[in-house]
Amino acid sequence: MSVKNLIFFGLLVFVPISAAAHFLGWGELAIFATAAIAIIPLAGWMGHATEEIAVVVGPSLGGLLNATFGNATELIIALIALNAGLINVVKSSITGSIIGNLLLVMGLSMLLGGIKFKEQTFQPVIARMNASSMNLAVIAILIPTAVDFTSPSISEPTLQRLSVAVAIVLILVYGLTLLFSMKTHAYLYDVGTAAEEGVDEEHHEDPNLVLWVGVLLAATLVVAVESEWLVGSLEVATKQLGLSELFTGVILLPIIGNAAEHATAVTVALKNKMDLSLSVAVGSSMQIALFVAPVLVIAGWLMGKPMDLDFNNFQLIAVAVSILIANSISSDGSSNWLEGTLLLATYTIIGLAFFFHPMIEGIG
Repeated sequence: MSVKNLIFFGLLVFVPISAAAHFLGWGELAIFATAAIAIIPLAGWMGHATEEIAVVVGPSLGGLLNATFGNATELIIALIALNAGLINVVKSSITGSIIGNLLLVMGLSMLLGGIKFKEQTFQPVIARMNASSMNLAVIAILIPTAVDFTSPSISEPTLQRLSVAVAIVLILVYGLTLLFSMKTHAYLYDVGTAAEEGVDEEHHEDPNLVLWVGVLLAATLVVAVESEWLVGSLEVATKQLGLSELFTGVILLPIIGNAAEHATAVTVALKNKMDLSLSVAVGSSMQIALFVAPVLVIAGWLMGKPMDLDFNNFQLIAVAVSILIANSISSDGSSNWLEGTLLLATYTIIGLAFFFHPMIEGIG
C-alpha cells in the first residue's frame, strides 16, 4: 500500500470522531472540523476504488467512470448545501474549485516537480484543447452575469431559465469532450491508465470488482452523511472562525473536496508524469465547469431553489484571471518551478482578496 493510501487509511479515524462530535453535541465548530477531515480520506478511497474498478472494466468504461466520479465528493457537498438553501456557498464552491485546481494544484505540481526534475514537458495540443474548454467556462458564467448586470429588470425565473438552457449546452459539450478524449482522439490522451495516477502502478492480477464496488458505494454513502453534518454546522462554525461565507465557499470547501485529487496530481508530478498531473488538475476544473455546475443549476431548478449562473462579479474576475494565467503558462508544453511559484502566488493573492472581500464591501 502506498504512503498516500496509508495516510488516507489513518485519517478514517475521523469518521467515528465526527459521528461522536455530532451525536454527543461537541459544538458546531468541532463537528465542522472533524467532518471536513473525515471527508478527505473518504474522497481518496472513492477515487482509489474508481481506479481499481476501471482496471477491470476497461479503458473506455473506466474513463467514463473516472469522469463521472472524479468530483463526486464536491457534487455531494454542493447538492446538500443547495438543498439547505446555501446558494451563495454553492456558487462560491464552483468558482473556488476551478480556481483551486488551476492555480493551487497545478502550481504545487509544477513547483515540486520542477524542483526535482528542473523542467518537465507535456503535450501542448492537450493544453490548447483544455484552454479552449476553460474559455467556454468563462463565457458560460459571463453571459448570464452580464445579462443580469445590463438588464436590472430581468426576473429571477427568467434568469434561471437562461441558466438552465446554458447548463444543457455545457453538459452536451462535456459529453462531446468525453467522446473526443476516449474515442475519436483517444491517442492524444494516451498518457497512462487510470490506475497509473496513483503510486501503485502495477497490478499483478485484476482487482476484486465486488470488493471495490462495495468500497465505492460505502464511501459515497458516508461522504453524504459527513457532508450533511459539514453543511449543517457550516454557518455557525465559520462565524466562530471569523470567516465569511464567500471565503469558506471559495477556499475551504474546494480544498476539502479536492484534497485527494491534489495529492494525486502532486504525486505523479514528482514521478515526472506532468501529462497525468495536468490531466488531473485541469480535467477536474473542466468537469466542474462543464458538468458539476450545470448539474447543480438543473438540480436547483428541479428542487425549487434559485440556482443560476449569475455569479458575483469578483468571482467572475477571479475565475477569468485564473484561466488566463493557467492557459498562458501551460501553452508551451513545458513547466518549471518558477511557473509553479507564479501560479501559487496568484492563488495566494486571490485567496487574500476573498478573505478581505467582506471588509471591502463594508467600506464601500
